[in-house]
Amino acid sequence: MSYDKELAAAKKAASLAALQKALLQSDVQSKNDRSPVTVADYGSQELVSIVLQQEFPAEFSLVAEEDSKDLRKDGAQEIVERITKLVNDSLTSDGSYGITLSTEDVLKAIDSGKSEGGSQGRHWVLDPIDGTKGFVRGDQYAITLALLDRGKVVLGVLACPNLPLTSISGADRHSPNNEVGCLFFAEVGGGTYMQPLDGSSTVKVILIYYNFFAINLSMYLQLVHFYGIQVQVSAVENPEEASFFESYEAAHSMHDLSSLIAQKLGVKAPPVRIDSQAKYGALCRGDGAIYLRLPHKGYREKIWDHAAGSIVVTEAGGVVTDAAGNPLDFSRGKYLDMDTGIIVTNQKLMPLLFKAVRESLEEEASSL
Repeated sequence: MSYDKELAAAKKAASLAALQKALLQSDVQSKNDRSPVTVADYGSQELVSIVLQQEFPAEFSLVAEEDSKDLRKDGAQEIVERITKLVNDSLTSDGSYGITLSTEDVLKAIDSGKSEGGSQGRHWVLDPIDGTKGFVRGDQYAITLALLDRGKVVLGVLACPNLPLTSISGADRHSPNNEVGCLFFAEVGGGTYMQPLDGSSTVKVILIYYNFFAINLSMYLQLVHFYGIQVQVSAVENPEEASFFESYEAAHSMHDLSSLIAQKLGVKAPPVRIDSQAKYGALCRGDGAIYLRLPHKGYREKIWDHAAGSIVVTEAGGVVTDAAGNPLDFSRGKYLDMDTGIIVTNQKLMPLLFKAVRESLEEEASSL
């Protein structure tokens, strides 16, 4: 079954949200769980919701992180008006729909993300600003959007405004000429592709890669899909040559446990710690070979933190499982109830990685 129309809409929605003016300057608030939320979070969720409802009015269900509860409180009117203006400016600039939204329209669109998901029907899954702390610091963040069809992820889009167009592996994590902004996208059975987020020519990416890595240009020309450049995970087989990603925030992953796993594998490179599902994007194009996310006991993973990222990696030839080796199950609602954490790598390294993870978890448990 083809999801080409849905993928095109997802790319448009995520790109529009990623390029909104709210990302240039944004007020930061705190939610009840003390996590930050910005005007950009709300504006992003609103824009994605509007685009998807315009494109698929007959069948729309959205599982998303934010709601309008705090925006309906006394004293929030000025922020709501700012969000409304920013959203309307983005829609006007895009010019596709010819609509102007009221503040109540905006609040209702934000609240359209209250679906619980599940194993029946189709559900869009959105994190409007994944890695909000990274966004606030000016580091990595992503707008992530996926589609579930009967509980299976069938497409995913990662819009990563601050991710360089060239590899972030090694000491130099900056693109030549400061070229940043990547859009990764994948459809089940169709591979994973990358293009510049600003919609500029794919040729620019080809030439950047060609000049930066001094590799055969014809090789990259053969990989050009009419959407972008096809990417694949690292082919590294020796764990000593592998590098690995983990969450920037220690609350999201136990860095000491990751270090123990890396030691068992013989990994020599230090971990690359960045925020958000930009890690999935970097890994799917081979910037690193391993991603470890091993949160503290009691933490429940949300589906919007992994749905889009998991399919861009698997369609690029990678493997994504929980710490018990089971595929991630997105059919149970908003949460991924699973064993311990998430491990990601290529198919050749997975047996070694899985063994190191299990041994490390057993050692940690015996030490308590």
